[in-house]
Amino acid sequence: MFWPMLAIALGFLGIAVLGVLGIKVFIEAQRLGRQVARTTERINRAAEDLESAAGQLARTGEALR
Repeated sequence: MFWPMLAIALGFLGIAVLGVLGIKVFIEAQRLGRQVARTTERINRAAEDLESAAGQLARTGEALR
């Protein structure tokens, strides 16, 4: 009777450990998603700044001709 109870207890413990690890992975995936979103916003802002600077440079070049 001892071995079947031990097997059930270890099975429950294994499922509990997998659940905790699953929650940790979910939390880290959400954190990574937020970080990717912030980085994408920064890249878009930098691209817009570069585009406006290139436009100003082109206008300056046209004015010098």
